[in-house]
Amino acid sequence: MSPIHRAVRRLLARSLLGSLLLAIALASQALPEDRDQPIRITADQALRDEKQGFTVYSGNVKMDQGSLHIDAEKITIYHAEDEADRIVAEGSPAHLQQQPEPEKPLMHAEAQIIEYFKAEERVQLRDAAKIEQDGSIVTGDTIDYFIAEQLVRADSNQSDAGSRVEVVIPAQAIQDKETPSGDTDGN
Repeated sequence: MSPIHRAVRRLLARSLLGSLLLAIALASQALPEDRDQPIRITADQALRDEKQGFTVYSGNVKMDQGSLHIDAEKITIYHAEDEADRIVAEGSPAHLQQQPEPEKPLMHAEAQIIEYFKAEERVQLRDAAKIEQDGSIVTGDTIDYFIAEQLVRADSNQSDAGSRVEVVIPAQAIQDKETPSGDTDGN
């Protein structure tokens, strides 16, 4: 493979990884109308502690806002004021699904813990993290997306020799990027 093809593949892998993780930035990168939709949460139990500043939903929790859908065993919403500062979804695994743009396919993410940090503009998937969109898959022990910087970091548990970050890009996506107009020699 030529150096140019290797560089194109590296850039493509980075851009696909970035677009996959961009989709999980909860409402900040969702369909525009998602932000205007009400948040609906159903659970077996709910506990709101005003003094401590959190609400815990537990038991078959489902959270929806527009195209955003989260299934978890427990969702904790931390709020210093009226707005949520941090949201933690926990499960075996917790699942997140969202349509990032009108013409884009659904993005699916799962991890034991999915956490959104509003002040840091960061989403983190921990413990068996996986994101899938349009056939592309990213897996790792931890996947962080820094929203403002559009920076993606996927990490493996380096103390576990079998633990690795893995990115799977469908062959069709690579071919489409290499030949945008059907031109195979780059002219």
